[in-house]
Amino acid sequence: MAVIKLVGSRILPMDNYQPSSLIKPAQLDARILIVDDQEVNVLLLSSILEDNGYYNLKTTVDPRQTVSLVKEFQPDLILLDLVMPSLDGYAVMDLLRPIIPPDAYLPILVLTADPTQQIKQRALGMGAKDFLAKPFDQVEVLLRIQNLLETRALYLLQQKQNQVLEEKVREQVILLAISHTLASTLELQPELILDQLHEIIEYNHAGLFSLEGQSLVTLAMRGTQEFEQSMPIRIHLNSPEALISLFNKHQPIRIADVWSAHPQAKFLRLLLNDGAAVLLDEMQSWMWVPLAVKGRIIGGVGVAHENLNHFTAHHADLALSVANQAAITMINAELYANAQALAVLEERQRLAHNLHDAVNQSLFSAGLIAEVLPRLWDRDQAQARQSLEDLRRLTRGAMAEMRALLAELRPSTLTDSDLGDLLHQLGNALEGRTNLPVVVIVAEGVVLPADVQVAFYRVCQEALNNIAKHAKASQVEINLKQDEVVIELYIHDDGLGFDIEKIFSGHYGLDMMRERAEAAGVLLTIKSQPSQGTELTMLWTKESL
Repeated sequence: MAVIKLVGSRILPMDNYQPSSLIKPAQLDARILIVDDQEVNVLLLSSILEDNGYYNLKTTVDPRQTVSLVKEFQPDLILLDLVMPSLDGYAVMDLLRPIIPPDAYLPILVLTADPTQQIKQRALGMGAKDFLAKPFDQVEVLLRIQNLLETRALYLLQQKQNQVLEEKVREQVILLAISHTLASTLELQPELILDQLHEIIEYNHAGLFSLEGQSLVTLAMRGTQEFEQSMPIRIHLNSPEALISLFNKHQPIRIADVWSAHPQAKFLRLLLNDGAAVLLDEMQSWMWVPLAVKGRIIGGVGVAHENLNHFTAHHADLALSVANQAAITMINAELYANAQALAVLEERQRLAHNLHDAVNQSLFSAGLIAEVLPRLWDRDQAQARQSLEDLRRLTRGAMAEMRALLAELRPSTLTDSDLGDLLHQLGNALEGRTNLPVVVIVAEGVVLPADVQVAFYRVCQEALNNIAKHAKASQVEINLKQDEVVIELYIHDDGLGFDIEKIFSGHYGLDMMRERAEAAGVLLTIKSQPSQGTELTMLWTKESL
């Protein structure tokens, strides 16, 4: 193809150079808008571009149509003449400013027969990215268009990569929040598990199931009101093979079309046909994620969507991460419920051993933080530093939880250890479990009789448990003081408080603290008012000996 120039209204051949060899095939589908009041220039530029493979062109000789064409056509490049009678190129660029986002790269290639320094500077100031001088040189036209389109392609690629990275960071942050929420309580909240799963995976129907014998029973359901009111649903597993198929070696199952003839789709319909078909009403795709801990199957999560092939492999990975944490929470909730029923001393060792899994929650959260930190550090160092502080708090809390559990295994630890160290452990455990700042101040050299030290420890432990459950405080202070005669333990929180006269009588936790204190000869006082926090003071005088 010959190189051509436009002189006046003539197109002149230049040489036998082949500019089409410069164009990358991926650029040929770029959307190019040409704005020039001279029909001959529009025809010439269109001819050059079409002859070299560009086909997605839009042209106008009326610059007043530019804004509407940009909104409709969404061009990748605009070729804009500067000198036009009704509306010049500068005015057009001024009109385009409000509709082009500041962080977008939409190149404008200015066409001018007067490429002076002043003209160029003004056009660049208005948003132009490059210039084409009239008369046009075909090679120059193609090269400049190619360069601008390549720059835009790189910009769009970077934008897409940033979006992918932001989505990954968002997912990790949500997973971390889910982990923290599930780790912050030993009481099972099945609806919360499904609600938090919805934060990272869109679904229309969802059910959390517990395995009871040979049946799956719903613990929670999310969807339409009618759907949720269909609880409880019981799915009978009629054979060991059905259980093996459903739990799929602890890997998620994705079904693109639940109404297809695929063997997994037919198995699902048959399984749910016995009273659980509501799970598939008006749904098209399905994903099942098993819940298992250490090889023990405890249930599963089923989610459905109204669109075909909605759930991806990435969705399955995210759901499995949530399911693993939910399974630990369910086990811990089960163990916690069992622990509350234990009454004899020989059960305490099994209690402490089983509740050891609670530490895994903090370690799981710490692992998520460590995994996301490198990417988070590159994007937001302030948030990364906060995550480092969370990591320190979680690990310190896990260590404190472990020491407290070991103390339950060996009660002599409560009398052999320094009381100040024990109070620090309780404070660290509360802070790691609830993210609640705890200030612990202890005097040196505090020595108490064994029964008094156990009373101080147990009352403090119960007080901190009450704060975690009920106070909704923003800070807790633990202060152990002594003088020549008196040893005092002071515990204060700035939480909701309560009416002493209405709550103290008949409250098991408060009664237990009072009985422990009285048995050890310790004076216990509690001061509280609604919305003004709570103060607990224990006084033991050495004269009591």
